[in-house]
Amino acid sequence: MARGFRKGSLIPIVVALVAAFAGFKYTTTTSGGEVGADRKQVMTVSAEEMVESANQSYAQIIAQAKNEGKLNTNAATTARVKKIASALIKQTGNFREDALGWDWQVNVITESTVNAWCMAGGKIVVYTGIIDTLKLTDAQLAAVIGHEISHALREHSREQVSRSKIKSLGTAAISEAFGLNSTERGIVNFAAEALSLKYSRNQETEADNMGTELMARAGYDPNEAVKVWEKMSSLSKSSTPEFMSTHPSHESRIENLHGIAETVYPLYQKAIK
Repeated sequence: MARGFRKGSLIPIVVALVAAFAGFKYTTTTSGGEVGADRKQVMTVSAEEMVESANQSYAQIIAQAKNEGKLNTNAATTARVKKIASALIKQTGNFREDALGWDWQVNVITESTVNAWCMAGGKIVVYTGIIDTLKLTDAQLAAVIGHEISHALREHSREQVSRSKIKSLGTAAISEAFGLNSTERGIVNFAAEALSLKYSRNQETEADNMGTELMARAGYDPNEAVKVWEKMSSLSKSSTPEFMSTHPSHESRIENLHGIAETVYPLYQKAIK
């Protein structure tokens, strides 16, 4: 079989690799909402495992920030972030009802990092760096937090861990089955990594879409989500080509968000009446 493969092509390997990625399918409790985020997901790790791990990591991060005097140091900023997050969290039931009962926690860390995140189970951190550097309005901050909340709602971290396990098992099994040499194993690993990057980009787009719907339902103009990425684009000195990145390009993101904002704008109009 190995000899036949070497005289032929990579097609059998690619087919086997795709099959390894697609072999496990499990539909989460997530509703698609108006943006249609209802695809099937690969899950080989339990939700309970992910939440337990997230709780431990979050506790460590919060404790470290507190010890360093960086936790919720500005009362006004903290209150602002928590107010916006609370409005978004109230809308999470539109995607999954169980999220309304999560142990949501929201904290602000004073650090120049231009970032924010939400762990499995609803553990949120916003860094002052993203607020200050991008000079975010409330609606733009809602877009950022809504995006991160959507990662948790869609269990993207759980999906990534599951895919990583499948990738490791799949590439090892393929290499063994085809008797691949070191060069051929490298090609298979590269193909597996390329698939992983695409899945990560899809997750980012999904979080953009869901987050924009969340903000619209919470009464924040969804067009402000576009402005966030316009600001991010201006901030970036250079950009990794999309096909080699875990995130969509700024141009792709902005184009997509224009369409999503138009789709969910009626929800915003209804919310502010």
